[in-house]
Amino acid sequence: MGYDDYRRDSGDSISTRLTYLLIGGGIGAILALLFAPKSGQELRGDIADATRKGIDRSREAAQHLSDRAGEYYEATRERAGELYTQAAGKIGDVAQQAREAAARQGGTVAAAIDAGKKAYQEEKRKTEMSGRIEAPNFGGDKNN
Repeated sequence: MGYDDYRRDSGDSISTRLTYLLIGGGIGAILALLFAPKSGQELRGDIADATRKGIDRSREAAQHLSDRAGEYYEATRERAGELYTQAAGKIGDVAQQAREAAARQGGTVAAAIDAGKKAYQEEKRKTEMSGRIEAPNFGGDKNN
């Protein structure tokens, strides 16, 4: 379609387009009247109501979260107390076992030292009696 063809069809086309424009404008005007905002005072009241509702919902949500946080805190605190008590009991048991083991080992070491002293004294006595060697003077005893 060239420029000349457009000019030839433009008579019908312009009237049709103008009709559609007027119909669209009418529909737009009707929709504008249906959805027109309220008066300033009514609109401010609606905004204030919506704001109050939002604030109330926020307070309720904050209270709910606070209650749940308190519940979680209490549950966690109780559980931590239980774990502390269990750990303290186990540590006490382990400490007692360690003390008992140290006492047993200490007794064994002391017994070994006593046995060594006795064996030394017995050998010293045997040697002195047989006269093979003279006993060493460890205690500073002058009679030996």
